[in-house]
Amino acid sequence: MKRIIGLRSPHARVGRIVYFGRMIDKIRLCARGALPPEYQANLGETRPALFDARCCRFLAVPYEELRLRTLQGGCDEEILAWAHARGASRSDDECFAWNSFMTKIGWRDNRSDALRGRTAEFGLIPGAAETFCELIDLDEERPAGGTRSWEPPPVSVVIVMGVAGSGKTTVARELAGALGWEFLDADDKHSPSNVEKMSAGIPLDDADRAPWLAAVRLDAEARVAKGARVAVACSALREAYRTAMFPDPANRRFVFLKGDLELLRARLEGRTGHFMKPSMLRSQLEALEEPLDALTVDAGQPAAQIARLIQDALGLP
Repeated sequence: MKRIIGLRSPHARVGRIVYFGRMIDKIRLCARGALPPEYQANLGETRPALFDARCCRFLAVPYEELRLRTLQGGCDEEILAWAHARGASRSDDECFAWNSFMTKIGWRDNRSDALRGRTAEFGLIPGAAETFCELIDLDEERPAGGTRSWEPPPVSVVIVMGVAGSGKTTVARELAGALGWEFLDADDKHSPSNVEKMSAGIPLDDADRAPWLAAVRLDAEARVAKGARVAVACSALREAYRTAMFPDPANRRFVFLKGDLELLRARLEGRTGHFMKPSMLRSQLEALEEPLDALTVDAGQPAAQIARLIQDALGLP
């Protein structure tokens, strides 16, 4: 099966544990109608040997409660913190044991025969995958072992998003400075024709945005490929735009700056020299699809305070 956009590897960690991120990805994708039918039979706790059920038992959280909490919104770290508070707050040693166990299921154990059968069913050569996690990666067109749980924490891009006037550029720049990361302003990637339209008070359409989204993605990916970590300021108003720019939930987090209309309008009316005009605020608010997987922050707070909050919430050093 081809890789599903928005579904991370089972090896990817959230906090101290593997697989949790993949489980909440499936919950979000299913809610949007974007999870293929063959995955839906494996959701939840109905089959105790499968990974969702095992993860819920480890956390001591009922799957239905986790599903409802995930759909309330929030970033991965917030949902995991909720799970630890609601269920069992696991020690570092327990998390290490969980990671070692989960990533080795199928390797010289009572699931080895099942692994060989599934490997053949997927049309892979015998021995191509030594564990079920590797089999999942290969089936979804990732290199086996390419996302090992013992690699450094994968979050390399934080996207500070919101409508015009929310302060995303100021906050992202502040965050980059505090962390020693690179800063990327998505507005700088707009074409001259896009800037001309917006300067005239004309909202962009999706055809205008497509090359802009691609340019932002390529720039961020090129920086990460060179070992950088990046704080991005970007409106990212719709789910489709966010997916086009930053499709892999394993290595990025969204921060949504949410402000009331009076605050946003006052900020726009008080600034000069920017192509985004106050008259376009309403069209941005109408286009906005609030993200399901973002850390949501009050945009009215000082930028330094917001940057500190982001660091603490996402566990960024």
